Amino acid sequence: MHIGIVLFDDVELLDMAGPYEVFTTAARMHAREAGPGAPPLFTVSTLACNTAPVRARAGLRLQPDHTLASHPPLACALVPGGVVDAELHNTALLAWIQAQAGSARILASVCTGSLLLAQAGVLDGRAATTHWEDLDVLRALRPAVAVREGVRWVDEGALVTSAGISAGIDMALHLVQRLHSRALAERTARQMDFDWSEHA
Repeated sequence: MHIGIVLFDDVELLDMAGPYEVFTTAARMHAREAGPGAPPLFTVSTLACNTAPVRARAGLRLQPDHTLASHPPLACALVPGGVVDAELHNTALLAWIQAQAGSARILASVCTGSLLLAQAGVLDGRAATTHWEDLDVLRALRPAVAVREGVRWVDEGALVTSAGISAGIDMALHLVQRLHSRALAERTARQMDFDWSEHA
């Protein structure tokens, strides 16, 4: 299963790095049991509008693996948050989000990444959440979204959104559970020494 995590300038580092660590750790845990020569459970790539490096919100430079037009088919497409003002007007990214809503098994967001999903129109009529500071922004941006607060993530089947930053790790472990098993999610959390909030 291929996991694609979007990068853009001013992306919140932990929004993308937390889920990246969850899925790559889960792949290692699975490989330990599957034995030598078994194909990886998850392959994780970073994606961006082009292959030029992007600079995360805290300044770290990140090199995308693929462009939005050149990546493999995704089991899970994940849109992190950060400062998304410019990306709300990025027509290429919004079109990609719309496409992934129809092709990826799961389209997920972390933190203000849900604003991008909302702007793309894929959350209309669905429940969703975001960082606590941006709940009213989400409501104003797309009144058709049923905004939920006080939760770590919201699972709407093919669409999953999480609250801010560290909540993305909880959500990613939930996605491991959905894509494989609860046992693997628990082993992954233990390996990461992470106190998983198993309930949204």
